[in-house]
Order: sequence, then C-alpha cells, then structure tokens
Amino acid sequence: MSSSLSAQRSEYDRDGAARRTEEPPYVWRAPFSSYFYRELGFTLTGLPVALAGFSFAVILFSFGLGTVLTVIGMPVLAALTGGARGFGRLERARALSMLALDVPGPKPVRASRPGNWGAITARLTDAAGWKAVLHQVVMFPWAIFSFAMSLTFLLVGWVLALYPLYHWVYPTYVGWRGFKVFDYYDGRGVEHVYYVEGPLQIAGVSLLGFVFVLLTPQLVRGLTNVNRLAVRGLLGR
Repeated sequence: MSSSLSAQRSEYDRDGAARRTEEPPYVWRAPFSSYFYRELGFTLTGLPVALAGFSFAVILFSFGLGTVLTVIGMPVLAALTGGARGFGRLERARALSMLALDVPGPKPVRASRPGNWGAITARLTDAAGWKAVLHQVVMFPWAIFSFAMSLTFLLVGWVLALYPLYHWVYPTYVGWRGFKVFDYYDGRGVEHVYYVEGPLQIAGVSLLGFVFVLLTPQLVRGLTNVNRLAVRGLLGR
C-alpha cells in the first residue's frame, strides 16, 4: 500500500497534475462505504466553510474597492487575495481528505520589488489569488444547493426504507392506522384519508426508500464532481 502511494506521489511530483487517490465503490456498495460518507461530509461541512469564504471575499472586496483611491484600499485588496489563498489551501485539503482528490497548489507569490509596496503589488497581480477569490464567490450558491440536496435525499431515503420498523408507532401512539399520506374534505364535506397500512403498501414504501438510498451516493458524487472541477480549475496550478 505504501509503495503504491509513493509511486503515485512520485508521478504526481513529476507532472504536477491533480490525481484521484481512491476509486469510488460500485452502486450497491456505495451507501455503506466510507467513500460515500466522506463525500457526504464534504457537502455538509462545505456550507459553513463556503459561508465564511464568501463573507470574507465580499466584505474585503467591497471595502477595498470603496477605498481604492485612498492609502487603505490597496492593502485591503492585497489581504483579500492572500486570505483567499488560505481558503483555497483549506479547500484543497478538504478535497484530498474527503474527495480523494490531490490537487497541487499554486506557486508562492514572489515580489518583484523589495519593501511593503512590492509585496502589496505582488498580491494585487496574483492571478492565483484572484482565482481563489472567484472560487469563494461562485461556489457559495453551489454549497447551499449541495447541502440541501444531500441532506434531503439522505433523510428521505432512510426514513422511507426503515418504515416497516416504526410503522407500529402510528396505531399505538398516534391513533392512525399507519402513516397519513394526505387527508382532505370534498365538496360534500366527506373526509378522505389515505394511510400507508397494508403489507404491500409498507413494502412498497420501504422499497422506494431503498431506491433513494442507492441513488443518494450517485447524487452526492455528481454534486462533488462539480467541486472537483472547481478545485482543479480555480485552486490548482
């Protein structure tokens, strides 16, 4: 195992390309694999990280742009690109540990002139830093969408799949014959109620839940593939 990893590392060091360090499991194994739960963890923890990065980028960019004609604006914008590089480093680390994607970071910023002003101008002309700023802005809506979709599919799938285990709760404690799907009154004032109560209905709900369970890892992988593309394109070399 260690020799294969070292071989991957040596190949990675030669061409500096992003590499997948682990292959995803097959469809029927995916819902119970650590690979899936790491990807799920990426989408769920990505929202607070994206919120922090988006807030940082928008606040410093707005303040720096508003004061660009003063002595404050340039250092603020330089701090923006430097801080965005830090968020980019965090995102590459998350991609490596949770998405099995090893992306080389951009080259360090090198000032062409000595002194504070040389360091500031180097940050202001840092293309990698501005790409990292763009990543913090454009990926924030995607982080919200990924969080909502991942959590919804995960909960719906397992709640439906495990319905036979807790069906007894409704007639015992709630007074329903089963889970109440809907009830309404027609124009004559007659109530219509539909319960999930028969063996075939219960089995059908559970089967539908397991379909969601199998689809959830594929959904999460599709969502995180967008993150992989963004990390490669905006945060790598």
